[in-house]
Amino acid sequence: MTEKSVVSRVSDTTSLVARAVVGIVFIAHGWPKATDLEGTAQGFASLGIPFPQFSALLGAGIEMGAGLALVIGFALPLAGLLLAFMMASAYYFAHLGDAFIGGYEYLVVLAVTAVALGFSGGRYSLDRVMPWGRTSRRTPESLPAS
Repeated sequence: MTEKSVVSRVSDTTSLVARAVVGIVFIAHGWPKATDLEGTAQGFASLGIPFPQFSALLGAGIEMGAGLALVIGFALPLAGLLLAFMMASAYYFAHLGDAFIGGYEYLVVLAVTAVALGFSGGRYSLDRVMPWGRTSRRTPESLPAS
């Protein structure tokens, strides 16, 4: 095994672990929203979030659905972007004007991590076996001469 392949496997493994941890964090934050949609909608209404019932359902769905997608590696770029959108919304509606430390740094870390993992989530993902995740196995030697 070459040094490059060892580094590649370690990189893919750490990406998988990071996706699992971050995805579980989002699922853990979405679960209470999903199990108490009415309470979540009331909380959202108090924050001035428009369409609080719909927003509660949407928020729970994104955090749990995209969190799960991050864990299993499905539609990673979309999952990462949706989760970042959730964190941007949380900042706007609940943390605007807060200090960075003790205010919204956690949101920034989750948003940036979700996007980074969404676009570089490693080979150990469901996306890898999907038509959009397959890469050509052609080498420059196998391509026809121009």
